[in-house]
Amino acid sequence: MECVVRGYLAGSGWNEYQETGKTSGVKLPKGLVESDRLEEPVFTPSTKAEAGHDLNISFKEMQRLVGSVLAQKIKKVSLELYQKASLHALSEGIIIADTKFEFGLAGKELVLVDEIFTPDSSRFWPKATYAPGKGQPSLDKQFVRDYLLSTPWDRNSPPPPLPPQIIEQTAQRYMEIYRLLTGKNEL
Repeated sequence: MECVVRGYLAGSGWNEYQETGKTSGVKLPKGLVESDRLEEPVFTPSTKAEAGHDLNISFKEMQRLVGSVLAQKIKKVSLELYQKASLHALSEGIIIADTKFEFGLAGKELVLVDEIFTPDSSRFWPKATYAPGKGQPSLDKQFVRDYLLSTPWDRNSPPPPLPPQIIEQTAQRYMEIYRLLTGKNEL
């Protein structure tokens, strides 16, 4: 399972909304546009696919898969983490549009088992240039996704190697978000 929290309508959430008016079973208001801020952040779980792309599922389906009590706890923790990080990021001029968490159990204790709030797990947008109705400039892995979508890659086979300039520009974006969120210029 991937535990996604969305504060804004982008990526697969936007794609699903256009088709169904929902994302992961959560009905959203009519008339939203790409990158719109949601009234309240929503918890939108997905399956962790062995191959290909993850599949958004409803919270009800998550409850069926992991149990109601554990699903409720994961949802609560995910929303709390997102809220706290989003407030910090906004104070630094950054929007966290969405993010994902992966959890595990150590005995009966819920633990985070992967990185959080990095450019690989979160969608970071500069607040100063935010404008709903289109894709946003990003300081995350969306830059690589956009590059790959501009190539003839079929999205089913392994992706082609990235050109050095794409790697360099990605690294620059990652360092920029690190600098903006931490106030540090070096790792």
